[in-house]
Amino acid sequence: MTIPPKPPARAERVSLWRYMRLFRDDILSAQPARLYRAWMAEFRTPFFRSYLCNDPALVDLVLKERPGDFPKSTRVSEGLRPLLGQSVFVTNGATWKRQRRIIDPAFEGGRLRDTFPAMVAAGQGAVTRLARLANGAPVEIEEHTSHAAADVIFRTLFSLPIENATAAQVFAEFKAHQRTQPVLNLAAFVPLPRWFPRFHRRKTVATARRIRALIEGLTAARMSQIAAGTAPDDLATKIMTTADPETGERFDTAEMVDQVAIFFLAGHETSASALAWALYLLALFPDWQDRVASEAAEVMGNRAPGFADMGRLRLARDVFRETLRLYPPVPMMVREAACPEQFRGRDVVKGAQVVLSPWHLHRHERLWERPDEFDPARYATENGRDGLRRAFMPFSAGPRVCTGAGFAMIEGPLLLSMLVRALRFETVTERPAMPVAHLTVRGRDGIWLSISPR
Repeated sequence: MTIPPKPPARAERVSLWRYMRLFRDDILSAQPARLYRAWMAEFRTPFFRSYLCNDPALVDLVLKERPGDFPKSTRVSEGLRPLLGQSVFVTNGATWKRQRRIIDPAFEGGRLRDTFPAMVAAGQGAVTRLARLANGAPVEIEEHTSHAAADVIFRTLFSLPIENATAAQVFAEFKAHQRTQPVLNLAAFVPLPRWFPRFHRRKTVATARRIRALIEGLTAARMSQIAAGTAPDDLATKIMTTADPETGERFDTAEMVDQVAIFFLAGHETSASALAWALYLLALFPDWQDRVASEAAEVMGNRAPGFADMGRLRLARDVFRETLRLYPPVPMMVREAACPEQFRGRDVVKGAQVVLSPWHLHRHERLWERPDEFDPARYATENGRDGLRRAFMPFSAGPRVCTGAGFAMIEGPLLLSMLVRALRFETVTERPAMPVAHLTVRGRDGIWLSISPR
C-alpha cells in the first residue's frame, strides 16, 4: 500500500541544544512520535514551558470558548516583524479586533463571487505556463504553484496579473526574503524585553524593506485612484474604503502596507504549499487523479469555469480537503496563557506557551481511522465527518480563523481541477518528496513531478 511521505520523529529524549538544532532544520521531525497519540504533552526549558494540546476539548477552549485568555504568542511572530509590522497576523486585543472589523467584509461570501473571474484568469495562466513544460521531464512544481498563488493574490487584491512589473518584482523579492528567513529568532526561545534587539539577519531586513516599499507604492497609487473615483472594484479597494463600524476609521497607507504583506504571506505561501502537495498526491494516486480530471471535464467541459461550478466539483474539494489534513500549510499555532490555567489536571502557569498543532491533530491515531493514508472518500464516512468537526483546523478556528479560509477553499479546488483537466502529473521516482516545516509545510528538496498533456 502506498503511504504519503511523513517525516521521521526524533528520539524521545534529547537535550535542549539538540532540540533547537532539530527545530531549526524542521519543526516536524524535531517532535517525538508520541504526539500522534497524546492528548497533551508538556515541554520544559530553562526559559519557558509549553503545552501541546491535541484534546479537541482543549483546542475548543483555547480557540473558541475563551480566545481572549489565550492571545497569540508574540514569540513565534518575532522573526516576521520586519515584513509584517503590525498586521492582523501578529496583533492581539483591541488592535486585532479593529483590524478584523475592517478586513472581514472584503472576504464575505458575496465578494468571493466577485473575485472568482480573477482566480480563473490566474488558473488559465498556470495551465498555459505548465503546458509548455509538458514533455515528461522532471519539473519542480512548488516553484510553479508559488507563481500561480502569487498571480491569484495580485489579480484579486490589486487587479494586476503577475506579469505586471511591480507584481513580478514583489514576487521575486518575496522568494529572496524566504531564503533569508530563519524559523528561529532569539526571542522565540528566550523571553526578551521590548527594547532588546532581535538580531534579524541583515538580508531579511533588507528584503522586507524592499517588499514593503513596493507594496507602499501600490497602496499609495490605489489611494489616489479611490480619491479620483477610478479605482477598480477589487479586494484592496474594498478594504481601503471600509470604515470600522465602531470608530469610523479606515486604514491609512502604513496600516494597509502591513495588511497587504500578510495577505501575500498567508495567501500566497499557504496556497502554494497546499496546491503543490495536492498535485503530488494525485500523482502518487493516479486513480484519484483520473477521477478528478473526469469530474472537471464533466462539470466544465472545454469552457472557462463559472462560480456555480464550484458546488459540483465535489471530488476536487475532498481531495483538497484531504491534502490539507495530511499537509496543513501552517503546521503549528502558538498561543499564550494570559492567566494560570489547569489542563487535564495539570497546572499551566501564566505566560506558558500553548501549542496547537494541526499537523498532529490531523494525523492523531485516536481521532482518525488510518490517519497516515490518503483517502478523500473518508469524508463520506462517520469518522471522516466527525474528524472534520473535531480535529480539522488548517485555517485555525474560532474568532481568529483565517479571514481567507473561504477564499482558499474556492481557489484550491478550482486550480486543481483546471490543471488536471488539461495535464497529467506523475511522480519522479529518483526525486521522492519529503515534507519539511519552517513557516509552512514544503518539500525538503522541492516537489518534483513530470507533466504530459492529457
